[in-house]
Parts: sequence; C-alpha cells; structure tokens
Amino acid sequence: MPPRKLPRHLVWLESFAAAVESGSLEGAAEHLGVARSVISEHLRALEDALADGQPLLERGPGRRLHLTARGEKLYEGTQTPLHQLDLKRLRDLASAEPSLRLGLNTTLSNFLLAGIAEDASRANIKPEVRFGGPFELVRLVQTHQLDLALDFTPLPPHRGLEAESLLRLPFVVLAGPQSDLALHPAARRSLHVRDLEGQAFVDWLRDDPYGGANSARFAAHGVTVREVARGESFLHLFDLLRAFRACAIAPDLRPLRSFPEDLSVWPLREEAPQFIEVVALRPSGGPRSEAARLVLDGLRQRLTPGRRRKTE
Repeated sequence: MPPRKLPRHLVWLESFAAAVESGSLEGAAEHLGVARSVISEHLRALEDALADGQPLLERGPGRRLHLTARGEKLYEGTQTPLHQLDLKRLRDLASAEPSLRLGLNTTLSNFLLAGIAEDASRANIKPEVRFGGPFELVRLVQTHQLDLALDFTPLPPHRGLEAESLLRLPFVVLAGPQSDLALHPAARRSLHVRDLEGQAFVDWLRDDPYGGANSARFAAHGVTVREVARGESFLHLFDLLRAFRACAIAPDLRPLRSFPEDLSVWPLREEAPQFIEVVALRPSGGPRSEAARLVLDGLRQRLTPGRRRKTE
C-alpha cells in the first residue's frame, strides 16, 4: 500500500513545526530528511497562505529561529489533531485578529453566553462557540481544540488541562405550577428530601452526576418518588416540570439568572449540604490565550458575589 499523502498545507505545517522545535532550517531539514531549500519553500508558502506574507519565524540571538506573535498562535495550534487543521482553522490561528475557541455546557450557554458575547464584541474578539457534555469538553481542551471551556463540577482531575472554580452553587427544589408541592406549599422556607415522598419527580439522565446524586439522596432517606421524566439540562427541565406538574432537585442558578416566575423554589435542606461549581477549563502549558484571559476576567467580575449584589 503506498504511503498516505498529506494535504499540501499539512506538509508546510510539518516543516514549520520542525523548524520551531529544532531552532534552525538546517535542523528541520535533517529531521525531515529533505533539503534546506525545501524547508524554506514550505515556510514561504505557509506565510503566503496564512499570514499575508508576514513572517512566522525570525532570527534571534545566535541566529536561532524564534516565533513571531502570529507564529506563536499558529504553533500552539499544531497540538491539535491533524484532521482538525484545515486551512480555514490555520488562517484563524495565524491571523492578527484575536479569536477564541469556546466550549460551553448546554445549560451554561443559556445563562452565560450573552455576557461573554458582549465582552468578546467590545474587545474585537472573534468567538467560535461549541457545545458539549463534560467528557467531550475535557477532550477538546486536552487536545487544544478549545482555548476555554465552561462546565459544572464534579469533574475529576485530568492531565493536560487546568481548572478554575468561578462560582459555588447549592441545590434547590423546583416545582412546576399545579404540582402537588406548589398547590400545597409546606409552611417552611426550605424542603428536605423526605418532603418529596410520593411526588412526581423529574430526574437527570443517568450518566449525569446530578441523577446519581439524587438516587443516593432518596436511598439514604428511604424516600420513593414517581419519576415521570428525565432531562439533560435546564433547557429541558422547566417545560418538563410544567407539563408533568412535577418537582426536581437542581443547582440554584439564580446567581446567574432568575428562574421563571411560574416555578416554585425552596432551598434544599441536607445534613451534609452539597454544592456544585461553575468551572473554567484551559489547556495546561504552552502560551496562554489573551482572548481567553479577557473573557475569563469578565466572567470573574460578573460571578463575584459582592458584585452581583450591587448590580441586582
């Protein structure tokens, strides 16, 4: 079987990465087994195709090659799997225009994207937004296909990424209009899981950590509920609560945005209170994305408890 031929732009990129890592055209040529002139030709072609002819590498002290600012962005992207590196993506990496590859949990997209978009617009950052579950977002950050991802914990430690907690949230009981809890509200300011005995209940999908936590709560207190539906995010939950006249245990997302007014809300009272966090995930090591830093700064300001109280 003949060897697989790489697309032209990936051949050029291979020469570029070899020149960066060896520090010279001669070293790159020796590593790839080609003539020095071939490396030079590939670098010129890459600069013409991606950077309007502007240099991606320049000579430094001792004549060793160093990355320019545009070259640094491009080299960081070479850690991405090859099938992701089409010419459009490479042009974004080598562009002088700041860009951000952002991954969002589906629920958080509904609560955070508007503010992130405003920050990106003011800073002239071009966002490329993707949505996914926790395992997919972790994989995309680890393989440098995302500059920043926002998700909920619990998440185990993962190699190749850094995690920062932005906000800590307790749990609440939500009830739809015409549900038994809404029609016969307890004369208390909070509810215990025991108060849900026999209620119509909307749970989370079983591979979702919330669903497992709810099952453990019910088992620990000998509580039986009538599970009427399962949802994956708040994008589904509110409609399910209304349609099935049911209740649910969910993170208290009111610090991000108010719940719909037709839903009843009680803090969940637990012997050992549980919390969930909004976390930011970034690739560890290598150059830091300036666009990711700017967006994260905006998020930190909006999610700081003292600042939220002033703006409400």
